[in-house]
Amino acid sequence: MTALSANQGMEPPAIMIGGIEAWPHASGALYLPAERTLLVSDLHLEKASSHARRGVFLPPYDTRVTLGAVALAVAAFSPRRIIAMGDSFHDRHGAARLDEADMRNLAALQAGRDWLWLTGNHDPDAAPGLGGDVADHAVLAGIMLRHEPSTDGPRPEIAGHLHPVARIRLRGKSLRRRCFIADGTRLILPAMGALAGGLNVRDSAIAGLFAGPREVWMLGEGRVFAVSPALLLPD
Repeated sequence: MTALSANQGMEPPAIMIGGIEAWPHASGALYLPAERTLLVSDLHLEKASSHARRGVFLPPYDTRVTLGAVALAVAAFSPRRIIAMGDSFHDRHGAARLDEADMRNLAALQAGRDWLWLTGNHDPDAAPGLGGDVADHAVLAGIMLRHEPSTDGPRPEIAGHLHPVARIRLRGKSLRRRCFIADGTRLILPAMGALAGGLNVRDSAIAGLFAGPREVWMLGEGRVFAVSPALLLPD
């Protein structure tokens, strides 16, 4: 296998999880076509404003950029349901700091479709008053959806929380990108937040969750790329 390979046809690349197809998107979202459901994880909306309250100033446009990434995935798949997989806000008061334009953008994403907020460690109260339902987990097509990966039982699971990234060397240069990682039973989503950090997939916190062969899909410009696990480098 080459370092990077992409599906060049019209159909999106597929990751198998729990016996069903899941389509990774370059935004970091994951689409389950049989369920017409889009999963988005670790948006960390209002991270910049959260840091500003502590005197650390970051560019204040992260929420708009992140919602824009979600909008790209929505345009690509037209889902009937969106599930935000936890840490949608960087802190439990982030929803209250959304400005009017971002509120409108979020409402447009929710319009005409079901929306479920899963709670995360950063936002244990999810997003009160922003529409949709709230739960600490969900089960879809026999697959457990939760924010933090579990270590109990063989049940197929999709989670976020760990912000996986992959690093490889390509044409003599180091390339580090957010990624999906899966083994057919467990799939961990990349963080979608514009200011979210990342953890290398070779770190024990991620690698220790996968007992068998893994698939890694790196995010690229407009598409995702399959990466041979043998080529993955530590940070």
